[in-house]
Amino acid sequence: MFIESIQLKNFRNYKTLEMEFDRETNIFYGDNAQGKTNILEAVYLCGTTKSHKGSKDKEIIRFGQDEAHIRMNVKKDGLSYKIDMHLKKNKAKGVAINGIPIRKARELFGIVNLVFFSPEDLNIIKNGPGERRHFLDMELCQLDPLYLMDLAGYNHIVNQRNKLLKDLYLNPGLRDTLDIWDMQMVQYGTKVIEKRRRFVEELNEVIHGIHGNLTGGHEQLEVLYEPSVKSEDFERELARSQERDLRMKLTSVGPHRDDLCLLADGIDIRKYGSQGQQRTAALSLKLSEIYLVKKKIRDTPVLLLDDVLSELDSNRQTYLLDSIHDIQTLITCTGLDDFISHQFRINKVFQVVKGEVYIPFKNV
Repeated sequence: MFIESIQLKNFRNYKTLEMEFDRETNIFYGDNAQGKTNILEAVYLCGTTKSHKGSKDKEIIRFGQDEAHIRMNVKKDGLSYKIDMHLKKNKAKGVAINGIPIRKARELFGIVNLVFFSPEDLNIIKNGPGERRHFLDMELCQLDPLYLMDLAGYNHIVNQRNKLLKDLYLNPGLRDTLDIWDMQMVQYGTKVIEKRRRFVEELNEVIHGIHGNLTGGHEQLEVLYEPSVKSEDFERELARSQERDLRMKLTSVGPHRDDLCLLADGIDIRKYGSQGQQRTAALSLKLSEIYLVKKKIRDTPVLLLDDVLSELDSNRQTYLLDSIHDIQTLITCTGLDDFISHQFRINKVFQVVKGEVYIPFKNV
C-alpha cells in the first residue's frame, strides 16, 4: 500500500498544490509555520475523513474561500483508488471513491491505513484520559469499520441522553424516555467496551518487546484497560446511576469515561513516570500501532511523522528510523541534519516555503 500523489485546492495555506510521492521516504523540510504539517493533515483527512487536530471543515478551508478540495491517488494490492474529498463551510463534506460518492465514512476506511505521529503524541501518557481514548478509537476505527459504527452510535446516544437529562429539569414528564436511551446506550456501549478490551490484549502482545528494545531491556511496559464499567455490569450500573445523573445532568457511567493505564515495572507512569519514561512509552505505543496494522491488513500502513525527531534523543531517533525502513513515510522537519547523521536513506525531498513546495534536489 502506498500513496502515489495528492492534489490540494484552497486547503489551509495552499491555493493549489500537486505532489507525487516516493514509495519509501519523503521528507518535507522548512521553517516553522510554512505549511509542512498541512500536507500531512490533508493526507490523514483524505484517508480517514478526520483531521488529526480535530479541526472542523470550515477551519481547514483557505481563508476567504468557501470550499476546498483534496484528491489522493492510492495503490493497494495492485489496484488504483482515487479518493476525492470536497470540503464546504456550511455543509457536510462530500467523498467519492473512483468517482462514486460514498454515504458513510466507514466505506473509506481500509483503502489506506495511516499512522500519524506528532509531538503532541509524546504527551499522550501525561495528558488526560481523552487523549488515550482517542488513540484507542482512531486505531480501532481504521482496523474495524463496525467499531466506527458502534462508537458513532454510542456517542450520539450519550449526547441525546445528556440533552434529555437537562430537559427533564423543566419537563419531568419525559422521564419515561430515559430508559429507552439507556437500553440503546448499553447495546452500543457493550460492543465498544469489548472491542477496546480485545485491542489492549493484542497491544500488550506487541508492546512488551518494542519497549524492551527501546530501553535496552531495563524496563518492562504493560498497558491496562481501565473501563468505566465492565460490559457485563453496564446495564445494572447505568440504572443505579440514574438519580445521580439526573442531579448532575450528565451521564456518569460508560466507555466515554474509559482510560488506559501504563505501568513501567509496575509503576503508573501517568502519575509517577519521568518525562523520559512517558515519551518512551508513547513511542512504544505508536510503533506498536504500526505492527498491529501490518498484522491486521497483511500490508504496511503509511506513516506520517510530524516533526517528531527533534523531540527524541539520539538513541530513540535511531530506533524509530530503523523501524520504518520498509514503510512509505512522510516526514516533516526543519532540517536534514538528523537524517544525514544517521545515514538514513531519503528517497524524495521537498522544501516548503510559505505555502509553496519545491524539489531542491532529487535525493541526498
